[in-house]
Amino acid sequence: MLTYPELDPIALAIGPLKVHWYGLMYLVGFAVAWTLGRWRGSRTGSGWTGEMVDDLIFYCVIGTIAGGRLGYMFFYGFDQILANPLSLLRVWEGGMSFHGGLIGVTIAILVFARRQGLRFFQVADFLAPLVPPGLFAGRLGNFINGELWGHRTDAPWGMRLPCDQFPAQCVDQARDALWSPPVHASQLYEAALEGLALFFILWFFSRQPRPMMAVSGLFLLGYGTFRFMVEFVRLPDAHIGYLAFDWLTMGQLLTLPMILAGAILLALAYRPRASAGRPPAR
Repeated sequence: MLTYPELDPIALAIGPLKVHWYGLMYLVGFAVAWTLGRWRGSRTGSGWTGEMVDDLIFYCVIGTIAGGRLGYMFFYGFDQILANPLSLLRVWEGGMSFHGGLIGVTIAILVFARRQGLRFFQVADFLAPLVPPGLFAGRLGNFINGELWGHRTDAPWGMRLPCDQFPAQCVDQARDALWSPPVHASQLYEAALEGLALFFILWFFSRQPRPMMAVSGLFLLGYGTFRFMVEFVRLPDAHIGYLAFDWLTMGQLLTLPMILAGAILLALAYRPRASAGRPPAR
């Protein structure tokens, strides 16, 4: 079995100022997206300039942080807002919703596309392959924070957690127990699937001739499928639990529309009437 390493969520502390790894992971994700976007935009015939990429990433940073935090608090922690509205600002403690971030980024794309005179899916298709590295970094941040663990498992890759750091995982163990029973490191599963696997799928797919909307549809379908799968081994939020059937989680409920929307976009993109006579998207 694997054991959880000694990880300090605080990367750097200077007096009262504390820099958390969770926040740094978001910076890494945005930096990678900007670098990849600049590279893609520099290709001949891309229709993008470096300045356009800079503006798009800036809009998406705002949409991701604002939407991700608001989405998490409304979907998963509305009681915290009622108890303390300032909890909305405690991003460094964790608590960012992908689905809320997706809504924020969608609004950012709409604003950017309108100002640039572009179609929504021209921007969305360009942006989609740049997102998974940020998802990978964010899930590593969850792992360092020691949150979003999965169910107990007998699999050889199960991870034991130190009881002094994760007492909730050891409530049924002896008082002198040092380690919890092994659990699924669901954050790392999501990092591998939503981050690495989805990135390579989208990156290579987007380099081939394809109709508009196809990359966006594949992103929604791919992320939704991977997230829905991992939710089966990931523990639901304790204050929410399962919504139905003793297995349906809030994450799965929010992901189902993504899977449906992705399938619809792919079907629309590849229907003959939509692709006939249309040059492939770049």
